[in-house]
Amino acid sequence: MIGHQWAVNLLNAHIKKDCIRHAYLFTGPKAIGRRTLALRFTQAITCPDAVKGGSPCLSCHTCQRMEKMEHPDLFPVRSGEDSLVIKVDRIRDVIHDLSLSPYEAPYRVALLMDFEEATEAASNALLKTLEEPPGNVILIITAESADSLLETIVSRCEEIRLRPVPLQTIREGLKTLYQIPPTRADLLAHIAGGRPGYALQLHENPEMESQRKRWLDDHTQLLQANRVERFRYVKNNKQDSDSLQQMIKVWTSVWRDILLTAAHSQTPLHNLDREKEVKEIAEKFQPEEAREIIASLEHAHYLLTKYANTQLTTEVLMLDLPYV
Repeated sequence: MIGHQWAVNLLNAHIKKDCIRHAYLFTGPKAIGRRTLALRFTQAITCPDAVKGGSPCLSCHTCQRMEKMEHPDLFPVRSGEDSLVIKVDRIRDVIHDLSLSPYEAPYRVALLMDFEEATEAASNALLKTLEEPPGNVILIITAESADSLLETIVSRCEEIRLRPVPLQTIREGLKTLYQIPPTRADLLAHIAGGRPGYALQLHENPEMESQRKRWLDDHTQLLQANRVERFRYVKNNKQDSDSLQQMIKVWTSVWRDILLTAAHSQTPLHNLDREKEVKEIAEKFQPEEAREIIASLEHAHYLLTKYANTQLTTEVLMLDLPYV
């Protein structure tokens, strides 16, 4: 784990005191470490070689299978390529599996990832198991926020709210745990914006890093393009909703840097590799103007999460972007 030491200490205390809860809810932004924490906790309570205090060895057969989410007593659930939501039938299947005795671990663990994507029927189907779980079952739910879930689900879980990890912690974690060179670790830590998982995704996936660069280059060109050129960009660069959401997040991070620079803040920039460009744009905008642009970007992102028409949403965003 990079960061979240308070959460690690809390879960270790639950293991040491033999007071493990039957259901946990890990909340926080995507790529902040919810899934990693859930897997480490699952490894800690199932590892046959765990040291005193609950720390898993991470090298035994059990830990390795849990890491790959291939253990017979672990039941991962998430939306997939065949569906944008978690359906009720999937939850019913997991509930049936949880009713059986563990195959080899002390517990059967259901890992319900991004559960804000569950249908209302799927959420309701989970309630009875949350109310009356078998003694050898632990449910771990992850979501961006508790507000995105049914209140009846949240009230039956112990929530662990993960916060952005400090820049220095991410930088040192990348260097010491993953042997990433200092200069690159510093850049990734800035780009991550408090999300260590995002830093690792960029490091391990060159195409993801290249895509970020393309989106930033597109953003720069669009700020100088006229309306016709902007609409041509939308027509020629059709993307699915998820890709558009990621693109808007990258653009929002740039405008966050522009806002901070325009306001003469000492807060570190996210896009350290675009510092010169950010400063040049910041000279042309007042902080309040930058805030309005950020609000437009966030509104477009919100609409896409609600399955709004992607082309229409992007076209409106093109009208909201300023001309530089």
